[in-house]
Amino acid sequence: MAWKTLDQMDLAGKRVLTRVDINVPVENGQVTDATRIERIVPTVRDILDANAKPILLAHFDRPKGKPVPEMSLQQLVPALEEAFGTRVVFVADCRGPAAEAAAEALGEGEVLLLENTRFHPGEEKNDQALAEEMAALGDVYCNDAFSAAHRAHASTEAIARLLPACAGRLMEAELSALERALGDPKRPVMAVVGGAKVSTKLDLLSNLVERVDMLVIGGGMANTFLAAQGLGVGKSLCEHDMTGTAKDIAAKAADTGCEILLPRDVVVAREFKAGAESEVVKVEDCPEDAMILDAGPDSVAHVKELIDRAETLIWNGPLGAFEIAPFDAATNAAAAHAAERSRAGQMVSVAGGGDTVAALNRAGAADHFTYVSTAGGAFLEWMEGKTLPGVAALG
Repeated sequence: MAWKTLDQMDLAGKRVLTRVDINVPVENGQVTDATRIERIVPTVRDILDANAKPILLAHFDRPKGKPVPEMSLQQLVPALEEAFGTRVVFVADCRGPAAEAAAEALGEGEVLLLENTRFHPGEEKNDQALAEEMAALGDVYCNDAFSAAHRAHASTEAIARLLPACAGRLMEAELSALERALGDPKRPVMAVVGGAKVSTKLDLLSNLVERVDMLVIGGGMANTFLAAQGLGVGKSLCEHDMTGTAKDIAAKAADTGCEILLPRDVVVAREFKAGAESEVVKVEDCPEDAMILDAGPDSVAHVKELIDRAETLIWNGPLGAFEIAPFDAATNAAAAHAAERSRAGQMVSVAGGGDTVAALNRAGAADHFTYVSTAGGAFLEWMEGKTLPGVAALG
């Protein structure tokens, strides 16, 4: 879809209302992971370099429509100043006289941080009146919070229709990466989808089998598909009540020409703990008293073969119980192979959602994927083929 970038906006001398995601972890008043703050720096710096004034709109935690002191954005000011390298002015509201006065008084080279938008009940209700009050603080609207774009909130959807609107640098990168992965990708397109339950990824699987050429299913989800084929999965995590749905997805894949890959061999153990005694068995030989906790080496070799054929890779979720060794082996090996092909420029790889970032970081592969999204729910909804209100409003 068509959406404008910062480069297409007249910013000089303008107040730029910038929706960001700085919902970072905080302990004892200190930010413990500044990744989300670091990712908005290019947008804020580009606005400042254009002689414009960034005014940040953001939520923090879930105050449920009322002020909660420990959820105030004021505690993030030191971390923001360090990241931006400039003064950050804080005002204890995102609307009204105090916010208007602060926006008017903002000096050149300064950044204004407005209070948590979710302190107002109208935020999550996409209230038009609240959006109008926020819009009065700026001349241009910039959305750099793709991670909140699947929510139709006052600061993500209604406000975008009240001012000239564009995507920030992070949003631009995210949308461009997703367009390369599913919009108009180089083929063959391969998807790796893992995780515990088929029931949480029905929409994703149903959309992907229509859009990709090869689909690798791993984790607990694979057990449900194996059970649907009549194979025993012992004491493994498995949604036996979803086997009919798994058969339907497999049939749909056959109709669309999508090749589904399930494990050929598996790593099984009698208990799920670090260093637990384990063995590799053929997928049809899972002992009744054991759990499938990872894909086996033959399965990994086949996944690598598919990766070598792919021009585009979408990755969502681990292939096994990656949190504990040795059940991280399949995820680590496949991810490292994908990262190597991506680094060599042989494949476009886009990953995100759920445990994906943690799994790729553990594998040492995240830095070499073409793009790794931290957007979670928004990434998944895009992959499910759904319209994201915050993105649609920019069109």
